[in-house]
Amino acid sequence: MSLYRLDPRFPDLFPDPLRSNGEGPACFGGDLRPERLFAAYRLGYFPWFAEGEPILWWHPNPRFVLFPADLKVSKSMRPYFNQQKYRVTYDTRFREVMEACRGLYRPGQWGSWITDELIEGYVGLHELGIAHSVEVYEGDELVGGLYGLALGKVFFGESMFFRRPNASKFGFISLVRRLEQRGYRLVDCQQETKHLKTLGGQGIPRTDFVDHLALIDGETTERGPWT
Repeated sequence: MSLYRLDPRFPDLFPDPLRSNGEGPACFGGDLRPERLFAAYRLGYFPWFAEGEPILWWHPNPRFVLFPADLKVSKSMRPYFNQQKYRVTYDTRFREVMEACRGLYRPGQWGSWITDELIEGYVGLHELGIAHSVEVYEGDELVGGLYGLALGKVFFGESMFFRRPNASKFGFISLVRRLEQRGYRLVDCQQETKHLKTLGGQGIPRTDFVDHLALIDGETTERGPWT
């Protein structure tokens, strides 16, 4: 199957995602400017590629998501919240969270897709009040976190890191609880992982995911710092 090549002159131009089979990258090229990232996520695309390779844009089928009301908190995690093991903040150290996600070693992965260009693109979205970070502290030390985008009532999760046991899970659970309180309908987890499945994530048909995205235009995006 041939891949659609993005035109660098038109950052908001992407092909219909349903034209791809959802089993590999849907298109390639373009750049990672905030304008293009915004247009990509609005349609459900996300970038994922190895450093030194062309930018690849993905739109998998099925799509792995979490409905906030379906969040599962295991018995092993409950003492962390009962004892307030960690402290959570939002949007205070966005770039540092991205850098920490880039530096996290993942088995079977050489290097990271979080390049300097990607960081600058997401920092630009953060400055526009669209991209957000979650910081997890033990005392005054940053021990975990994650980042993603909020459009309408959908949160698009990107990456997370931890330096203490269950710190990233603590941050994710705290985030999902916050999103549910504010009426968010969906958390996009992109692709299935064992970690996210234990938290209540599930795969849905890509057509259903696209239907959820179609509601974004009629919803208010929660812009600005989540402090």
